[in-house]
Amino acid sequence: IEQLLQQTSGLDFVEDYRKSSDVTRMLFQEGDMAGYAMKRPLKHAPGTVFNYSGGNTNLLSYLVRRTAGSAYHRFPYEQLFHRIGMYHAFFEPDASGTYVGSSYIYATARDYARFGWLYANDGVWNGTRVLPEGWVRRSATSPAANKTGNYGFQFWLNGRDPEHPGALEFPGVPADMFYADGFGGQRIYIIPSMKLVLVRLGLKLFDEHAFLKRFLLAFEKGGTNKPLSSHPL
Repeated sequence: IEQLLQQTSGLDFVEDYRKSSDVTRMLFQEGDMAGYAMKRPLKHAPGTVFNYSGGNTNLLSYLVRRTAGSAYHRFPYEQLFHRIGMYHAFFEPDASGTYVGSSYIYATARDYARFGWLYANDGVWNGTRVLPEGWVRRSATSPAANKTGNYGFQFWLNGRDPEHPGALEFPGVPADMFYADGFGGQRIYIIPSMKLVLVRLGLKLFDEHAFLKRFLLAFEKGGTNKPLSSHPL
């Protein structure tokens, strides 16, 4: 399970949306997406190589279904979404009834901000622990198999720049930033040290470095780092 979370399962899976690949076949041709991923062979020994794969995430969704049983389709709503006020979130299942963990979740910007704020506060919402203690720390910790240190538990991290070893990928942003990276430019940036969550739902690729630099500069010029709890979502 940890290897699936960290994208180090060793699964032979190509994530390329520009052409026919494992991910496009899984998302657009398969009724049982986890079943498709399950049939893929291993390319590497588990735990040794990082390879981002929507197949890994859908296998996790299948494991949640197998564990939750008859409560599965209520589970994300009762145990996460509604507990933090994400009342507009919709999680789409595939034809087999398994939620498509890699894709197809729809929510408002405010709902995504709530999700980010939960992680910015170590999994605690309004004084109530929602995520297990230590889960957020593990989510923002990269395994040794990931040579650039840019991925934890289903979150991208501010890891090392592959073109400039020793430098952060986002040098002008706090090192503790981690983020959810959606297809087409959607992002949820989480910066715990600043008590800051930034949501972008644009549909085009953009210059993340310039975007974050401008936003953080404007935030700092505001003269306050008030927690978001003082600005109700």
